[in-house]
Amino acid sequence: METIALQSDNQKQTTIDFLPLQGTDYVEFYVGNAKQAAHYYKTAFGFQSLAYAGPETGVKDKASYVIRQNKLTFVLTTPVRANNEIADHIYKHGDGVKVIALKVDDAKSAWEETTQRGAKSYMDPVTFTDESGEIVMSGIHIYGETVHVFIERKNYNGVFMPGYREWKSDYNPCDSGLLYVDHCVGNVGWNQMNPWVKFYEDVMGFKNILTFDDKDISTEYSALMSKVMSNGNGFVKFPINEPAEGKKKSQVEEYLDFYDGEGVQHVAIATNNIIETVSELQKRGVEFLKIPASYYADVLDRVGHIDEDLKPLSELGILIDRDDEGYLLQIFSKPVQDRPTLFFEIIQRKGAKSFGKGNFKALFEAIEREQAERGNL
Repeated sequence: METIALQSDNQKQTTIDFLPLQGTDYVEFYVGNAKQAAHYYKTAFGFQSLAYAGPETGVKDKASYVIRQNKLTFVLTTPVRANNEIADHIYKHGDGVKVIALKVDDAKSAWEETTQRGAKSYMDPVTFTDESGEIVMSGIHIYGETVHVFIERKNYNGVFMPGYREWKSDYNPCDSGLLYVDHCVGNVGWNQMNPWVKFYEDVMGFKNILTFDDKDISTEYSALMSKVMSNGNGFVKFPINEPAEGKKKSQVEEYLDFYDGEGVQHVAIATNNIIETVSELQKRGVEFLKIPASYYADVLDRVGHIDEDLKPLSELGILIDRDDEGYLLQIFSKPVQDRPTLFFEIIQRKGAKSFGKGNFKALFEAIEREQAERGNL
């Protein structure tokens, strides 16, 4: 009987993992001025110059700067003329995430598996080659104008991908300890969370691993709902938020208004030492949400023992939460552009696999204070 059960489990696993993902390859942002944005992310966040594509490399309609820190890669793309898809995207949404690129072993298979399950194709499988080998890319549309691009780079050993040249810079600030993408959060419209949950389940084989309703994520004034989607091996996680009824406008509604549609709300980035990382980021001018001192009065009663001293955590405004497997430390930046849309989370996991449910009230009250200052609550 045991053998039969094992076979059944293996068959089930094979069925589930029709889209094996190796993690996030890069996140691409469409921005109004990529040259200046690259300087900002290098200066403020500690990225290093990696690669460039633009008019000088034969790309006539856009310029892209690739920056990297450990396993975290951002691509910053700007149009060099008006009246094109990138320029229109920026005019409508402001600076924001266009592409969440996922690393796969077979980009053609990833595209076939997802499109035959109902995904709308963004890019048919295409192979790019240069003297360093080949990269295969394909892509599908997700919420809003955001897309997933599948990247197969097992036969490539160049600096980034064909069409890019190495970008060497005399200005390379030291890194800030940012490691890789922990998760990306999407904001979708009213009653759109469950359809997108179903999309990730049916089209990409993800599972809903956590659900937060408006009782979990609410304050006196506003509420939202969220479901966390994870791929089979847990390397890729996408929480999806939608607004819920409240007395005033929620942060998701504010985002949808100013982004003019659905899109990526924040990118969560892992670190192994959040105190050092956040101290460094603050020194470089990154602004974070302020948490009232009262939060720290009883936080250890709630989360129990932690390895870190509470004093620097409270001075920096770092939040703490625990689940059955450990605890986590997290902090959220203010929006990194003038529209109150995209921001970043810095997270250190000490065993915990959750997303800070115990911090939601303090976090969203901090966001509401910012909304009120902007006149958007």
